Amino acid sequence: MNSRPAATPSLRDLARLRRVRDRIDREYAQPLNVEALAQGVHMSAGHLSRQFKLAFGESPYSYLMTRRIERAMALLRRGDLSVTDVCFTVGCASLGTFSTRFAELVGVSPGVYRQQQAAATAGLPSCIARQVTRPVRNREAPAAEPDLA
Repeated sequence: MNSRPAATPSLRDLARLRRVRDRIDREYAQPLNVEALAQGVHMSAGHLSRQFKLAFGESPYSYLMTRRIERAMALLRRGDLSVTDVCFTVGCASLGTFSTRFAELVGVSPGVYRQQQAAATAGLPSCIARQVTRPVRNREAPAAEPDLA
C-alpha cells in the first residue's frame, strides 16, 4: 500500500476530467469504456480512473452507468418501451448488468419501477418528474455537506 497521500488533480487534469464527464453525459448511449475515454484526453486509463474518482467521488464507469440509469428511468416512466428495449436504447449491452445496477441505484427492478412510476408521475411536467425520481448516486460515498464558512 502506498503511504503517500492522494494527490489532488491539477488544473490541467481537472479540465480533462470535465471533458470526460461531458462526453459521458453526451454519449452515454454509445459504447464507451475507460480506455477510449482516457485516449480521448491523452491520459492512461489508470490515471483517468484515479483522478476521476478523486475529483467526482466515483469511477468513470459508475458515473456512466448512473447516467444510463437516469435516462432509463425517464424512458420507463413513459411506459411505451419494454425493459429490454430501454436497456439497449441507453447503451447497455447486458440486460442482467442493467437490471442489477438499476436495482442498486433505484431500489427496485426496472419492471417494478415501470409499473409504479408510469402512473405516479402522470400529469407532472417532465422537469419535475426528473427531479423527484432522480436516483441517489454513489451511495457508498455520500456527498459531503458544502462548507459555507
